[in-house]
Amino acid sequence: MPRIAANGIELYYESAGADRAPTLLMIMGLGAQLTRWNRGLCEVLVERGFRVLRFDNRDCGESTHCTDLPRPDIGALLCGEPLAALPYTLETMAADSVALLDALGIEQAHLVGASMGAAIAQIIAATYPQRALSLTSIMSTSGNPLLPPPTPAAVMALFAPLPPAHDRAGVIANAIARHLPIASPGYPTSIGELQTLFGDEYDRAYYPPGVARQLAAVLAGGDRRALFATISCPTVVLHGRDDPLLLPACAHDVADHIAGAQLRLIDGMGHDFPAALTPVFADAISAAAGAARSAASDR
Repeated sequence: MPRIAANGIELYYESAGADRAPTLLMIMGLGAQLTRWNRGLCEVLVERGFRVLRFDNRDCGESTHCTDLPRPDIGALLCGEPLAALPYTLETMAADSVALLDALGIEQAHLVGASMGAAIAQIIAATYPQRALSLTSIMSTSGNPLLPPPTPAAVMALFAPLPPAHDRAGVIANAIARHLPIASPGYPTSIGELQTLFGDEYDRAYYPPGVARQLAAVLAGGDRRALFATISCPTVVLHGRDDPLLLPACAHDVADHIAGAQLRLIDGMGHDFPAALTPVFADAISAAAGAARSAASDR
């Protein structure tokens, strides 16, 4: 699939399913390439009658790497010090997503986001309501500063420095070490599968500077609860009961502030996408889309 001009950059995308089928816009999380939406999940969703549109966010994968923008001081942000200027914001990334729909001639889509991608999807649903048929918010939060923090192990997994050498074997080992503290305890992914996943990502488009810029956008994103009051599309909030990075209270806060949102908490799920939970993810996405169809038929 090609890269396509959108919001002043180029986004790499892949589309599966019939062009005229209802579109699922799949928005991935921090530093994660479109391949984290695994092919098994995409195939199930296509079988259920959807067009699955997955893409690399800016500064990730094969989309535009914002090399002309400075690398932010994450330490300063964590200490509460504002940056003179952010490279870009979550709102910028939401505009990227909408521009991708524009470029492909898609008027409306069911929004599916994971972690940072869910925050982006929430912003789209609130600020571009005419484009959002439904929202599936997976393992995300509201940005409420009063919510409980991640576990210490999860914080270390997120903020630990990268290894000084960026050789393939070292990067894969580091990625696995970061992954294990946040992984789903009830649905473990084998080390061999993780080696393949992170090896493929390294070969495809390893680019750590983009992760820092995306992380700055997340940390500066602020509290979205007031924005949630404007979301009117059917919403499903899916979250792991064993998520150590964004605790279940984060999911409750999202669902509590979006009118009519359905909350689904999954035992044994952490902050990842184990293949064993493919039916769970597919059912949540299908439920949100189905509620949108029902609401449209009632009008």
